[in-house]
Amino acid sequence: MTGAAGFVGSHLCEALVGLGADVTAMIRYSGRADWGNLEHVSAERRRALRVVSGSVEDAHFVLRATEGQEVVFHLAALIAIPYSYVAPTSYVHTNVVGTLNVLEAARAHRTPRVVHTSTSETYGTALYTPIDEKHPLQGQSPYSASKIGADKLAESYWRSFDVPVATLRPFNAYGPRQSARTVIPTIISQALTRKELHLGNLRPVRDLTFVADTVRAFLAIAGCDGAVGETVNAASGEGIAIGDLAKLVLSMMSRELPIVLDPERVRPERSEVLELIADNRKARQLLGWQPHTSLREGLAETIEFIERNLGLFKPDVYGR
Repeated sequence: MTGAAGFVGSHLCEALVGLGADVTAMIRYSGRADWGNLEHVSAERRRALRVVSGSVEDAHFVLRATEGQEVVFHLAALIAIPYSYVAPTSYVHTNVVGTLNVLEAARAHRTPRVVHTSTSETYGTALYTPIDEKHPLQGQSPYSASKIGADKLAESYWRSFDVPVATLRPFNAYGPRQSARTVIPTIISQALTRKELHLGNLRPVRDLTFVADTVRAFLAIAGCDGAVGETVNAASGEGIAIGDLAKLVLSMMSRELPIVLDPERVRPERSEVLELIADNRKARQLLGWQPHTSLREGLAETIEFIERNLGLFKPDVYGR
């Protein structure tokens, strides 16, 4: 397991422990001994985890940490798109070199299964919708370019060295524990504390999947022999514009606030991904997976979490 302290990774660790799995959670080293989102996992389930701290960029660390594992879930990545405009080299080091280290470790250990995490951002603005796995990949930000590189490395290690890697491509997972670098926690935390919402472009359309459904997709692809060498979308198959999403959240929170365009939050024009709506037929047919949680149900859980943990967020600061 890599990237276990992140938003989806912590939920995945929690689910695996609940299933009785012996889980080693790899997290990025911090001098504060901070376990990130694993801190929100129940104390009982945290005690069942073996947590190792290091860096996915350190090949020796990854080699040691993955030894003896039956499945490696590779979720370690830098994911904030705006920060990739500021520090692109770090995205190559973490997302590309880090993935290479995971694949090399799996090759050396003959790991029975690797699940590599992609992103819908690799598709760029849709050339057609719904987007299936055959859609061309378009690097519209340094982040998406680094993930395309990682995806192709995963493919090459299956083709070249028979590393049994399956790639899951989630579309905009959301839910409790998610960072305010993303739009839904941004909307909710601002709605709780400010007199107006400061957002970027309201026109882009996103396909939102609740985190519990995303975790089920990870578990499904890990257990599917037919998914080895394949890339599979994990998504609802439905899109909503950011502006409409903001109105929906405000309505659910019984708040009426004006929405103000914040130029700092707007992507460069040719970098903005305007429409992401997935074709999830492959997941349904190959994995037997489909989302169970409606958008309203998922948003309600997310709102409740942020209301209870508002101190984790900085609504007045744009965090890249």
